[in-house]
Amino acid sequence: MRRSLICLTLIGLVILGAVHLAGAATQQDAKELAEKAVQYWASQGKEKAIAEFNNQKGSFVKGDLYVVVLDFNGLVLAHGGNPVLTGINLLPQKDATSNKLFVKEQIEIAKTKGSGWTSYTWTNPVTKKVQLKKSWVQRIESTDSYVVCGVFQ
Repeated sequence: MRRSLICLTLIGLVILGAVHLAGAATQQDAKELAEKAVQYWASQGKEKAIAEFNNQKGSFVKGDLYVVVLDFNGLVLAHGGNPVLTGINLLPQKDATSNKLFVKEQIEIAKTKGSGWTSYTWTNPVTKKVQLKKSWVQRIESTDSYVVCGVFQ
């Protein structure tokens, strides 16, 4: 009886873990949401896009997956995870574990390549814990701004 209970408990934990992983956002999800945000900006304009990106119940926030828009000076134009950061300059923000200036790195990717991946630590708005984040950077064409969207590891 005890062995059966232990086996059922372990099976339940495995199933819960699989369900959690199946629902977790992927890097591809982050890239697609960033690309969707760039398209939305192009079709709807800057003002409407910023309002929608800051809307925590909008179509650009899905749990701990959200978009952020910054200009090439590091100024946050929109932040789906924490709209209070809108208007804040994050250029001097350092990664908590490596001390790298990750916003500066994002700007370089947007300026030189147009898009690409970057990693840094950031506070997860769902868990409230500082975690490693792998993010897709995508320049918004004909602007000095970019969208970044990532998944917590």
